Amino acid sequence: MMNDTAILLPMIGLAWWTAGVYLIAVRRRLRGAQTLGLRMESYNLGEPDSTPAYVRQANRNILNLFEMPVLYYFTGTLLFVTDNVSETALALAWAYFVLRIAHSLIHLTYNRVLHRSIVFAASAVAGLLMLAELTVALLSN
Repeated sequence: MMNDTAILLPMIGLAWWTAGVYLIAVRRRLRGAQTLGLRMESYNLGEPDSTPAYVRQANRNILNLFEMPVLYYFTGTLLFVTDNVSETALALAWAYFVLRIAHSLIHLTYNRVLHRSIVFAASAVAGLLMLAELTVALLSN
């Protein structure tokens, strides 16, 4: 019998990773604003056009961590609360976690779109397979 709480670990890990990337984004925003001499009012409608690329990269990555991962957190939580965590679902949860970290690392460093896209697609497949696991488990009950 597997311990269903095990699925919470990669989800908590991704939440902490997201918090860390958020801090990186804030640090880059502050440095960018200071470098350009921007006032807070410059951000009334989002990023000013003069925002440096390294700031935009971090901002975009934090947005990525609040988009598709919503399905991951939803699916993992439902797998847990419905007592449907399987070895496959757990493996997919860990794969998703690792792939999202890899995606962020690529995005925040050398930012090769092809590499980032491949890792993103792999993480999307892992997340959707997790959702399929949940769906099958709930439909078979």
